[in-house]
Amino acid sequence: MLSGIPLVLLLLAAIAFIIVATAKLDLHAFLTLLVAAYGTALVAGVAPSEAAALVTNGFGSVLGYIGIVILAGTIIGTALERSGAAIVIAESILDVVGEEHTTTVMAITGSFVSIPVFCDSGFVILSGLNRTLADRSSLSLATVGVALAGGLYVTHVFVPPTPGPIAAAGIIGADIGLVMLAGIVVSAPIVFVAAVWADRVASRFHIDPDPEMTVEEIEDEYGTLPSPAASFAPLVVPIVLIALGSVAAYPEAANPELITGTLQNWLLFFGDPAVALIIGAFVSFAAVPEFTDEVTDEWVSEGITNAAVILAVTGAGGAFGNVLGALPLQDFVTSTFGGLGIGLLAAFVIAAAMKTALGSSTVAILTTASLVAPLLEPLGLASQWGRVFAVLAIGAGSMTVSHANDSYFWIITEFTDMEAATAYQAWTLATLALGVTSIVWIVVLRGLVGLVL
Repeated sequence: MLSGIPLVLLLLAAIAFIIVATAKLDLHAFLTLLVAAYGTALVAGVAPSEAAALVTNGFGSVLGYIGIVILAGTIIGTALERSGAAIVIAESILDVVGEEHTTTVMAITGSFVSIPVFCDSGFVILSGLNRTLADRSSLSLATVGVALAGGLYVTHVFVPPTPGPIAAAGIIGADIGLVMLAGIVVSAPIVFVAAVWADRVASRFHIDPDPEMTVEEIEDEYGTLPSPAASFAPLVVPIVLIALGSVAAYPEAANPELITGTLQNWLLFFGDPAVALIIGAFVSFAAVPEFTDEVTDEWVSEGITNAAVILAVTGAGGAFGNVLGALPLQDFVTSTFGGLGIGLLAAFVIAAAMKTALGSSTVAILTTASLVAPLLEPLGLASQWGRVFAVLAIGAGSMTVSHANDSYFWIITEFTDMEAATAYQAWTLATLALGVTSIVWIVVLRGLVGLVL
């Protein structure tokens, strides 16, 4: 079996293949990752039968851990979109904050909506309201659009149950509840960075909002909109349950005398991410004005269909990571990088390179997590909190940067009437600022956690 420098060269060749196959040859990431997994194992000298088993076991083990979570999350997202609950969330935040803080409102709205909804879908869902708010606030559509896009982007890469961070947590072995809590802490100030960037930079490019629909027309299109409580509940309930599950798993962090026995077991059950998200899916049904089989059947089918691609890519990423875990990469990394303390930065840089080359944040997260998972020990990230911050560092890199090979880039330009040249300045540079700011904040947080624990 290969080892040392030849094995590292093989790894680099596998990464190069993934980049070229997806970015240049337009081969789907699912097939690309599987070919890379099989090819890497065989070239490294793994027996053919063992190579086949490594890929199959890696694929199944990852999906067994987060498959239900991804499916339930997409069902929740579909229900929020189809019921109009996403619009209610935006209007509720606006009522609290006020129109004079429109960019902050849109960034915060995006950060909430993108927790269970893909950022591109969230942007499309809120694009009509985006124009209306820009018009009411006398702001450039570029300003409000970049604020919304940034808010959506931040929680998309940091906060489960968004599939990317969930999948990364599964591949790396990080506690999803802790990733969620830490992701929220990381996201909070970065969302405001997005709002500040929109106010200071994106505002230089004036685009007439020219709203196609008023808020009243949006309400007419959706019919009777759900209440704010019903709209927020599908987001809040799973988050609370998973957070409680994490507390129950580590009662010493709360009250070890209170959280014991039967209570602890039930909290662990309801706090299991799969159980919490299934409950969230049923809660999302309550957001519709009329409970019909369209909601319980057609919407669920649509959510499952939407989850198919992310499930396939997640499983393939797990297969690739399982192959890498079976190769003697750890010894080389230990001798080369051990003791340098660059673990988080290494995860960030790899994810940023993948994002810039591949375009998809989710694929960048999955691929980087597969690469980093076998190397956690030598990178100094094998502890419980080390794994959590590894997931967050990968998420920060997966924002850096969004440009022409990213479908989200084109959704933003289309729905904000931005020319591509304008979008490079208003949006692409924004993602660079968000990514760099995030990794700095993550490094600082890890240092603070190290002092406390």
